[in-house]
Amino acid sequence: METTSVKRTFHLNVAHYYSTIKSRLTPEWLIILGLALIKLSIHFLTNTNYELHRDALLYLSLADHPDWGYFSVPPGVAMIAGISQYLFGDSVFAIRLFPALVGTLSVVIIGLLVKEMGGGKWAIVLACSAFILSPAFLRSNSMLQPVSFNQFFWLLTAYLFLKMVVREDPRYWIHLGITWGLAFLTKYSIVFMAAGCLVALLCVPQRKLIISRYAVIGAVLGFLTILPNLIWQHQHNWLVLHHMAELQRTQLVHVDIGNFMIMQLLMNLPAVFIWLAGLLFLIFSSDGRKFRVLGFAFLAVLLLLIMLRGKHYYTLGAYPKLFAAGGVAIEFYFSERWRFIRQTALVFILLMLLPMLPFSLPVLSHESMSAYAGTMQHYGFKNALRWEDGRFHKLPQDYADMTGWADIATIVINIYNGLSEEEKMNCYIYAENYGQAGAIKYHDRNNSLPEPISFSDNYLLWAPEDIEIETFIYINDELGEDIASHFADIQLAGELVNPHAREKGTQVYVCRQPLNNFSAKYRAKAIQLKTHFQRENH
Repeated sequence: METTSVKRTFHLNVAHYYSTIKSRLTPEWLIILGLALIKLSIHFLTNTNYELHRDALLYLSLADHPDWGYFSVPPGVAMIAGISQYLFGDSVFAIRLFPALVGTLSVVIIGLLVKEMGGGKWAIVLACSAFILSPAFLRSNSMLQPVSFNQFFWLLTAYLFLKMVVREDPRYWIHLGITWGLAFLTKYSIVFMAAGCLVALLCVPQRKLIISRYAVIGAVLGFLTILPNLIWQHQHNWLVLHHMAELQRTQLVHVDIGNFMIMQLLMNLPAVFIWLAGLLFLIFSSDGRKFRVLGFAFLAVLLLLIMLRGKHYYTLGAYPKLFAAGGVAIEFYFSERWRFIRQTALVFILLMLLPMLPFSLPVLSHESMSAYAGTMQHYGFKNALRWEDGRFHKLPQDYADMTGWADIATIVINIYNGLSEEEKMNCYIYAENYGQAGAIKYHDRNNSLPEPISFSDNYLLWAPEDIEIETFIYINDELGEDIASHFADIQLAGELVNPHAREKGTQVYVCRQPLNNFSAKYRAKAIQLKTHFQRENH
């Protein structure tokens, strides 16, 4: 009897859970999950076509040196890279898994945002498809970079912020505080989104939500979340400020407001009418008045970045909420008359993406992509070939940055393995930039090489000081006088000749017989450079 009772209870529990799941798996939820699966499949099919990006090679190196901060990024992306390697290994597919997953989760959040605004099945399809088929989000979700996770946190912010305003529930400040704290540990630009939300809240009747004990609690929780990074920044003389100044001097100086605005259209061109419809719906429509705070937040972020001369893609995280609003608007206004507009819009997004797809995902070989880009630049795609230096090239910059690293690493590994055991004892490898250093470290599967030295990015903080150099493997695009005059024997041992690589022309030298006390001069330079970022030396 007791066994029969246990079995009956078990079956009743299973039936209850099944009934609960079935009741919640509405057609809308099935659509969201189906679209999320499509997003994941796209990245799974293309994630291994090109090498890792130069930035990903840096983040993998950061993961080997856990800390609460780094030269150019917060600790979040290094933590993610470390977890990814621990769980799945260090293959290209494994390293790009989390960006693909966070992009997939973004589809779910967009679906929830649509539902929060009262949208139905067609609104979900249009909004999620606008995200899935956006060239910009296809690109960002295919690479291990902070931007992919930052975009997700911007979207999650929009969802939580809207729920707080619509429901007039200040308890959401707690969720927002934690979200902003975690986002800050991933990319500092979350401050733009947070500022945009606060400005937008002041523009709507629900502004009283700011005066709440929950806002204080959220602020405290957010502050405690980012406190370890702030302490690290203080200990290193606020490296983030130095990095921002360097960014302003070398990259943001090339930012043109006209090009900035053009790229706002091109980044999500296939779905431009979706997000424009969403923005108009939020700002001007009486039906969107309830959700207007999202429109104000978008405009505030846009104006802030224009004033600060931010890069065009800094705004990317602000667009998914407009996709959601646009899907709701199109479904609402074309539910009775001209219903074919909804289907036509979906087809239009897909057809618009097709010529842009090779610029969004590495679906073509380098040779084919170079030829395709050369042809398409005459049809309005020239800006896709503009690099951070302000000039136009044969490939998109990200593609050139995903090329040639294995070749550089192979050259260095073969050179080192060809040295005598005596030469290896006091041999050091110097790379001019973090991409070269990261590539050597990543491709040295047997850990047989000494860790590369570089004065680039966080490698500067790791660079050893008290060393005696006898053999020096030097990697740069030229042999500078500071090296040429300090070794009696210098041989060019290899060069990267891949025409598609941004590193094309990078040379590898083997330098022997140091002169003029080179080790002491190296040590003095390393200490001098580090002094700027070590507060205890001030």
